[in-house]
Amino acid sequence: MIRVLLADDQALMRAGFRALLDAEDDLEVVGEATDGTSAVQLSRRLRPDVVLMDVQMPGLDGIEATRRIAADPDLTATHVLILTNYGLDSYVFAALRAGASGFLLKDADPADLLQAIAVVARGDALLAPAVTRTLISEFVSGPPPAEPAAGRDVLTTREQEIVELVGKGLSNDEIALRMVISPLTVKTHVNRAMMKLHCRDRAQLVVWAYESGLVTPRRR
Repeated sequence: MIRVLLADDQALMRAGFRALLDAEDDLEVVGEATDGTSAVQLSRRLRPDVVLMDVQMPGLDGIEATRRIAADPDLTATHVLILTNYGLDSYVFAALRAGASGFLLKDADPADLLQAIAVVARGDALLAPAVTRTLISEFVSGPPPAEPAAGRDVLTTREQEIVELVGKGLSNDEIALRMVISPLTVKTHVNRAMMKLHCRDRAQLVVWAYESGLVTPRRR
């Protein structure tokens, strides 16, 4: 059973999500939050597996609420799935930077939402290679950071190579083909890199790859 917390200031939107999720045998809506503050409080009290988090809410917004949930050591098993009306805008990269495990448009098909919840609940990032490439193009095409993030020295040469390819938007299968190794070996290296760098998931690893200077954005 996947336990879900809904965080949206629109009652009609919450009701629609609840109706969809309640119809599934393996999903349970454990609470509803009307703003970011209550989303953080309910997450701490209810310990949901997934928080469906709206971005724009009164008071504490969804980005800051995500940051607080991701930073809470008692909520390492809680994953945030950002819901947005705006598609690939500045909110998305901010949400990933804050610790979200992925994002989805509010007008996505119901089947896509259900799949997204399942993906995020098992600890994977809802960040398909095509989405990663779009994020890279749209939001990380500026100059590299003046002070690269620490941590590159903790990675082996092979791990750095693989993380660089993750940052460029390649899937495990694509990395395996390029490096002539098995997808399982790639997954092992990715998991080790995330552990060493304290990244919650693949989405955070992509962010780190750019902030560390391991991947240099292409100029337009």
